[in-house]
Amino acid sequence: MANTPQARKRARQNQKRYDINRARRSRIRTFLRKVEEAIASGDQAAAATALRAAQPEIMRGVTKGVMHKNTAARKISRLAKRVKALG
Repeated sequence: MANTPQARKRARQNQKRYDINRARRSRIRTFLRKVEEAIASGDQAAAATALRAAQPEIMRGVTKGVMHKNTAARKISRLAKRVKALG
C-alpha cells in the first residue's frame, strides 16, 4: 500500500485514469461490434453507416492514448475492406 502522500495521490490518479481508459476501450469495442454485426448480416449500407460512426471513435481512442495509431489505422482499413467487399 502507498505510504507517502505523493504515492497515495498517484494511486488515486492511476485508478481514475484506469477507469476512464476502460470505459473508452469498452466504447470503442461496442462500435466495432456494431460494424461486425452489420457485416455479418450482409447489409452493406448498414455496415458503411456503422463504420462511419466507428471511425471517429477509434481515432479518438488514439488521441487519448488508449490505442496505438497504427493499430487503429489497421482496424479501420480491414473493416473498410470487408464493407467494400459486401457490395
